[in-house]
Amino acid sequence: MKPNDRGTIKWTSLMMPEHIEMLKEVWKEDEKEEKAILDEQQIVENSFALHCAMEDGLPVNIKHHNGVNYSYTTVKVMTMTPDTNEIHCKDHKDKEGITILFDDIYEVTVL
Repeated sequence: MKPNDRGTIKWTSLMMPEHIEMLKEVWKEDEKEEKAILDEQQIVENSFALHCAMEDGLPVNIKHHNGVNYSYTTVKVMTMTPDTNEIHCKDHKDKEGITILFDDIYEVTVL
C-alpha cells in the first residue's frame, strides 16, 4: 500500500466488496514492472552461462520476469529446448521441476 492511499483505505469499510476488489486490481497494476528488452550481447552471455552451468552441473541464480515483476530463482539447469525456447530446471532447495522461458530471463549468475 502506498502512503498516499490513507484516504482510500479509510473509506474501504464503506465500499461494496466488488469495489474493494477493483481497487486491489488497480493497485496491482500500479506495481507491475515492464519486462526489459535485452541487447544481443546480454542474450549471448545468458545463453553461454546457462550452457556452461548445465554441462558442469553448477547451480545458477536466474533473474527472470514472472509476469508482474522480476524474481530471483536459484536452480540447476537440466535441459534447454531451443524449439520451444524453454529451460527445464530443478529448484535448488525443493528439488522440483521448473520451466522458465528464455525470453523471460534478464540475468544469469553461475554460483
